[in-house]
Amino acid sequence: MHRLLLKCAVIIAAAAAVDAGVALAGGQMLPGGQGRAGGPPPAAVQPEEQTSNSAGEKPDVAAKKAYAAAMKALNKAKEFEAIAAAATSADKKSKALEKMGDNYNRALDLFTEALSNKGDMIDAWDNVGYVHLRLGAYAEAVDDYNHVLARKPDLYEAVAHRADANLALDRLQDVKVAYMDLLDHAPALADQLMPAMRKWMSEHRNDARGMRPADLAAFDKWLQERDIVAQQSASSPR
Repeated sequence: MHRLLLKCAVIIAAAAAVDAGVALAGGQMLPGGQGRAGGPPPAAVQPEEQTSNSAGEKPDVAAKKAYAAAMKALNKAKEFEAIAAAATSADKKSKALEKMGDNYNRALDLFTEALSNKGDMIDAWDNVGYVHLRLGAYAEAVDDYNHVLARKPDLYEAVAHRADANLALDRLQDVKVAYMDLLDHAPALADQLMPAMRKWMSEHRNDARGMRPADLAAFDKWLQERDIVAQQSASSPR
């Protein structure tokens, strides 16, 4: 019954997100597909905690096998996500969303298995962060990307994805810092973040959603200033 309710929640929230044009699924999940209503971020599995799996494989071998299987599930989830976004009937969309949710959750299970055997797999942590982001588990995504960027601070796609999660959490100062960092080191990613910030601002002009008017006004002003700087940079000779 719990699994059925969880699956229904994922499908319903995913449908709403796909209709909004971002194709996200709901449900806050920990790596491994366990339900999460809050609490501390998932902790890294330290090398000294690693043990061979039940099949007797060495941890490195088991980790690589689980990671490879996780990537297959993740790619399947992306395929069904695209199918759901393009679906022309409610029935096709619902079926695609169900399969998308199943594959995202399977990917979480397998990435967690990989990390249980080799806790320093940065790529696995990075992908767990991405899955959490797509599932709408934004706080968990931030935790995952914090873990990644503490060890690989120049992974700018992780910086951009963490900024997306922080924007969804209304953590505007963190988003501004990320944008300036991307502007200096990965301008193309900064350009992708800007429309998301503008969309957030537009939505909050109509509905503050608990944000203080002064904070909204300050962020709006900052966005306008960034637009002016961008226009000046575009028009200046190289």
